[in-house]
Amino acid sequence: MFPTQTKFRLGSVSKQFNAMAIMLLQQQGKLSVQDSVCKYVPACPSAWQPVTIHHLLTHTSGIPSYTEFPDNDDFERKPMTVTATIERFKNKPLEFKPGERFHYDNSGYALLGYIVELVSGKSYEEFLRENIFAPLGMVNSGYDHPQTILKHRAAGYARRRGTLVNATYMEMDTPFSGGALYSTVEDMYLWDQALDTEKLLKRQSLDAMFTASTDAEFGWHGYTRYGYGWHIMRQFNRRLVYHTGHIPGFVAYIGRYLDDRVSIIILSNREDASVRRASRDLAAMVFGQKYNLPRTSPKVAAHILDAYVGQYQLPDGFLFTITREDDKLIVILGQGRFELFPQSEKEFELFLPDADDQLMFVPDEKGHVGHMLINWDTQAKKIK
Repeated sequence: MFPTQTKFRLGSVSKQFNAMAIMLLQQQGKLSVQDSVCKYVPACPSAWQPVTIHHLLTHTSGIPSYTEFPDNDDFERKPMTVTATIERFKNKPLEFKPGERFHYDNSGYALLGYIVELVSGKSYEEFLRENIFAPLGMVNSGYDHPQTILKHRAAGYARRRGTLVNATYMEMDTPFSGGALYSTVEDMYLWDQALDTEKLLKRQSLDAMFTASTDAEFGWHGYTRYGYGWHIMRQFNRRLVYHTGHIPGFVAYIGRYLDDRVSIIILSNREDASVRRASRDLAAMVFGQKYNLPRTSPKVAAHILDAYVGQYQLPDGFLFTITREDDKLIVILGQGRFELFPQSEKEFELFLPDADDQLMFVPDEKGHVGHMLINWDTQAKKIK
């Protein structure tokens, strides 16, 4: 077996295929991204009337993300139908007015998969196979059912207290259309190449997928924008669209430098893999920019960690808090608590459900920290 044919779970990289399915249905005249979701959801909450498919695609609907619910772990180990998942968030109040701002939202992408099934009359899995995977020759891609014996499936691993262990079991019905696909590096390359053609979509629709939503204020990921299933940013002064995927045992990444015909695809069966850093360093090699070789995590002295503790503010006003617990730094984002992993005394990695990020603290000559850099180019000011 060739490593490029090993099948990995994609996690949230699956979202771009969900977005493609919606755009194909629009191209076929079966829906419009400006349709209200209430056109498709029975007993639709009145608060959802202004929510459009466009809002779901761009994470700007205001619908709470079920993956952030305190009891979500209880549902990830058991079979779920998409309608049962929708019932978990259907009657919760919106977090903000639709289109007002961005909040990464797995609920929205579950609704998109539900709409694909309703409009097409096929299962989500069948629609992707017939309309995307088969036409592109992606014979090693599909919906990952854990009970199915899948040839060349990678096993997923996690690190616990410095030791590699088998990743936590997860039923794939819960992530559904927002994260349940598997693929190989070779198949993802076929997908990447097709996005430079009109094999699936007309150019106007493709451009829409890679165009940033302009009707939202972005929070934590303020240094990126979001299209349809793709983050959008500039890196090395080049247009980059990308997405990461994090799911127990696996991390995935695809990044496309649109004007350079350069793409980077990374699939890992270790959930602590730093794919964003690896992708940036690979791109830096291609474009003749500075990069850092991989290195082991050093131990950082307590007094240095203490200097980094505090509250930081992004240019858009988004606030987050860093605390110290024993010999670790912890980032508090809403109800979530995420450990920072040191790469040096100043550089740390942060793994989030939809991305992994590089944080660099910037002390002055006296060791006082006034700000930090996120992914090398976005400044967060320390305010207390």
